[in-house]
Amino acid sequence: MDTWQRRTVLYLVGLAGVILGYALAYDYGMSAFENDPRRFLDALAFVVETFTTTGYGSDAPWTSTEMRLLTILMQITGVTAIFLALPVLLFPLFEEAMKTKAPTTVERELEDHVVICQFTPRGETLVTELESWDVGYVVVEPDGDRANALYEEGYHVIHADPQSVEGLEKARLGDARALVADASDQINTSIVLTAREVDEHVRTVSVVEEPDRAKYHDLAGADAVLSPRRILGESLASKVTTGVSTTLGDSIEVGEDFDIAELPIHRGSDLVGTTLAESGIREETGVNIIGAWFRGQFVSPPSPDAELDGSTVLLASGTARQLERLKSRTLSSVRGFRRGETVIVGYGEVGQTIAEGLGDAGVPYTVLDMVDKDGVDVAGDATEPDDLRAAGIGDARTVILALSEDTDTEFATLVIRDLNPDVEIIARAEESENVTKMYRAGADYVLSLATVSGRMLASTILQDEDVISMDQQVEIIRTEAGELAGTTLGDAEVRSRTGCTVVAVERNGSVLTDLGPDVRIRYADSLVIAGTDAGVNRFQRLF
Repeated sequence: MDTWQRRTVLYLVGLAGVILGYALAYDYGMSAFENDPRRFLDALAFVVETFTTTGYGSDAPWTSTEMRLLTILMQITGVTAIFLALPVLLFPLFEEAMKTKAPTTVERELEDHVVICQFTPRGETLVTELESWDVGYVVVEPDGDRANALYEEGYHVIHADPQSVEGLEKARLGDARALVADASDQINTSIVLTAREVDEHVRTVSVVEEPDRAKYHDLAGADAVLSPRRILGESLASKVTTGVSTTLGDSIEVGEDFDIAELPIHRGSDLVGTTLAESGIREETGVNIIGAWFRGQFVSPPSPDAELDGSTVLLASGTARQLERLKSRTLSSVRGFRRGETVIVGYGEVGQTIAEGLGDAGVPYTVLDMVDKDGVDVAGDATEPDDLRAAGIGDARTVILALSEDTDTEFATLVIRDLNPDVEIIARAEESENVTKMYRAGADYVLSLATVSGRMLASTILQDEDVISMDQQVEIIRTEAGELAGTTLGDAEVRSRTGCTVVAVERNGSVLTDLGPDVRIRYADSLVIAGTDAGVNRFQRLF
């Protein structure tokens, strides 16, 4: 029973006692002072009428001072007890009875689903991914208010304890394809142990916050242990190392000589300020631009009139040589690599992973952190101009913000942009909803921990699906020809109808990448499709 419920019960018991006390006093007073005895039931009715202000004229007026004082006191008590205290204590009971409540068990037929134990920001991305693949799910949320809020928002959620056998049985874990433990490290290991007790064979995926605790998740029986912050750090570091490495970085092999890669356009590149049509990318490099991120928003296919800037990230397909040519055009023509050029702000798990990535690529860097510890070059506040100057912001070409608080990242971005208008700012966002604000503050490239980790979870769970997830909301899938067989790409109008791009056709062991509108799809072909989650969903429904 909640605290306010206990208070309400005590209040009602106390109110009943006060009414009975006044009834006894009134019964005695009418005999002793008015010489007009009453039955106790009549006295009780009079007290109730007085407390509720519904009237007591049948006994008025009174001749004795004692009875007049008693009725005055009774009126004040009634108004205070009922009209002031009752709404505060009793109304929540009515609200509780009337509001929508999350169920405590799965109320519909559900199998081969995913059981998500507790709902975090990355859970929203995970749910979006699962829904795009028509995979069912149920969220097991132990907090009642949180469960009710999620239920009202339309999520499939039950209010139950994920650390209990009963709670997981109510989520039908025995019929599920996987379980995701997404709470604290200690709770996650408890959830995995409980899941093993319910069903030894269900696949369990556990999220670890502290990497050095991963082995305990393994010991608990988790089939996969994910460290989202480390993956985020590697992704952020790749935005710098891709520009100086001889490899492409985040690329996906489709055929022996065909890749799909995301390439950020750096400040100082000759592509900045041109439109996609004016850039001559297709003519000069031969690549196919599948999509692009413009200030964090993915567009597929991008408009030929879309302007490229330092925050644009291109998603391109082509041979390794073609992509290398495009990469050389995305880099700054004046980019030099001197000591202190890259500044890492924040040296937690993400910052340390970034430093490892830069060190492996031979990129010099300076670390700024609030705490003076091993690996930190300058101890200071990321939002203080003097501390940032001491870390070399004025001469830096790139700053990577790896702070855990989004508000600090937003403010630091404003300060850094003021100190060095030409610096390239790569930022980490804890939650997806803050990405847009960071771009507004002046960041050139932002990665959300919630998005990256949510898609990591989806990729791990949907391991039997031929799906490749990038850092943002885009998918590349292989699919059979389906209803496209026998038609040309021009007649099918895939781009205009779905927003997806057919980037390659696998035919008889070879990969066709030079796809014009006259290419006819055959029944035995496999297609490689790229697009947003919604676009891929539309493609699957149509074709």
